[in-house]
Amino acid sequence: MTQVYNFSAGPAMMPTAVLEQAQRELLNWQDQHTSVMEVSHRGKLFMELATQSVADLRALYNVPDNYQILFLQGGARGQFAALPMNLIGEKGKALYLTSGHWSATAAKEARNFAEIDEINILAEGELRVDRLDFSEIADNYDYVHYCPNETISGVEIFEVPKVGNAVLVADMSSNILSRQIDISKFGVIYAGAQKNLGPAGITIVIIRDDLIGKARQATPSIWNYATQRDADSMINTPPTFAWYLCSLVFKHLLANGGLTAVEKRNQAKAELLYQYLDNSTFYRNEVAKANRSLMNVTFTTGDDELNAKFVAEATACGLHALKGHKVLGGMRASIYNAMPIEGVQALIDFMQKFAQQHQ
Repeated sequence: MTQVYNFSAGPAMMPTAVLEQAQRELLNWQDQHTSVMEVSHRGKLFMELATQSVADLRALYNVPDNYQILFLQGGARGQFAALPMNLIGEKGKALYLTSGHWSATAAKEARNFAEIDEINILAEGELRVDRLDFSEIADNYDYVHYCPNETISGVEIFEVPKVGNAVLVADMSSNILSRQIDISKFGVIYAGAQKNLGPAGITIVIIRDDLIGKARQATPSIWNYATQRDADSMINTPPTFAWYLCSLVFKHLLANGGLTAVEKRNQAKAELLYQYLDNSTFYRNEVAKANRSLMNVTFTTGDDELNAKFVAEATACGLHALKGHKVLGGMRASIYNAMPIEGVQALIDFMQKFAQQHQ
């Protein structure tokens, strides 16, 4: 196989057209005969790029005018700490809905800064979300946090939790821009870029205006949402190349049908792979159908040695990064926005041949 398909969970593959444009512009961006990495982030051209990137993301995601878009650093883990420092107020505590590794990790980090209550929303012994209505208790908390897509287990939550008038916070690192959502239902959305937005090194925060300016006094300025807003996300030198690549991704998505087209492609890819898994007697996926991720498809043969052999042979055939996370094992195919349906079909073709050889 001459074509390589990268199924990495992150950093993940990016649109080929975006990488090709970056390659063309690497030594001569905006006719400056220099790289975008070498110009001042406060110079006119980069400031124009930053302003346009915010406008493009706002248009792409239908972000209301009363929300700010910040381009920050520190990844989602940085936001695990920033959230309680900025949002814990009069009620003095937050509620974390845990459905897997990353939502639980966010809750653990938040406990360093505030009182945290945690509710596991998975059904006992199953990879299925069985509770999403918290409207009776949510008002007791300054905010309610959840992770709509757990990359490790491949569990996705498609329905927005009911939290009444409470502030809903979502870690969308692994499913941001995968489909259109109603931003107004959320107080804060945050996401590391390295799956659907761009390269590792930059983090998007979309936050409602009324939630900014409430940070505790001890909050470091780099984590203070008001400070970052007032400085246009530039209280220090931002990761300019990562920001530039994100701006190209936004334009690429806008030029290719927006999120309506993105969602259609993502559903087609996931349906193709899950249909094969459901009809297979050799592989199995253990996530309930209602919560199967469109981004991260987990599967196993049930035999660790056979799983390892699968990953090694798939890699040799140009199907990269299919090894499951060390927490869960097995295999994982991450099929984010940039993965073409041809990559999914190539994976299925390999899976069929491997199963025939080892059934």
